[in-house]
Amino acid sequence: MDVVQLQTRSRREGARDLPVLVWRLPAPMRVIASAPHGGGLGTRRWVLNAQVPASYARRDPEFHLAKLGVSLGLAGRGVGMLTAADVRRYATAADDGVEALATVGLGHPVQAAAPDDGRPVDLVGTINLVALLPERLSDAALVNAVATAAEAKVQAVRELGLDATGTATDALCLVCPEQGRAHSFGGPRSLWGARLARAVRRAVVDGAGTATR
Repeated sequence: MDVVQLQTRSRREGARDLPVLVWRLPAPMRVIASAPHGGGLGTRRWVLNAQVPASYARRDPEFHLAKLGVSLGLAGRGVGMLTAADVRRYATAADDGVEALATVGLGHPVQAAAPDDGRPVDLVGTINLVALLPERLSDAALVNAVATAAEAKVQAVRELGLDATGTATDALCLVCPEQGRAHSFGGPRSLWGARLARAVRRAVVDGAGTATR
C-alpha cells in the first residue's frame, strides 16, 4: 500500500484555532466507518478527525464536516469524525503492516449495556480510532474487523483500570486497498484481525497516557 499522508491542520471557529488530523489517501480506498460524515461502507479519498469545543451542540455534524473538508481542500468523498479531545495528543501503534491511531478522551467512560440514565451525550469522553490495513478485506471481513477493533478497545480500557467498555460517542474508521485478493476474515485470530487488535489496543493505552481526562 502506498504511503498515507497524515497532517495536523488548523481552522478558525469562533474565537478559537482548533486542530484537525487529516489523512490524504494515495488512491480511492475501501473504508468502513461509524463517523457522522462519510460513515458506512464504501470508497473514500480522505479521513479527518476534528477537535471541537466541549460545548459543541450542532445538530448538523455531517454538514459541518463536509464544509470543513472543502475548506481544507479535500476532494471527493471522505470520512469525518469529531471529538473534544486534543487531537494533537494522538498515539500511534503498528503491528506487521497494520497502523492504528487513537485520540483518547476518557472523561465519561460508560458500560455499553448500562441502563439509560437520561444524561446528554458528551464529546469530551470520546475514543476515535483510525486504522490502515495494507491488504484488501472483503466486506464481511471489514464488518468482522470493526467488532475486533471494538473488542481490542475494550481490552485497553479495562487494562487502564476503568470499569467501562468505552464512551458513548466513540467512532472508528478502517481503511484498506480496493485492489487485490480479498481476505475473508477479520476476527481476532485471523491474520489481519489479530494485527489490527494488537495495534488498536496499544494505541488506545498509549493515547490514554497522553490525554487529559
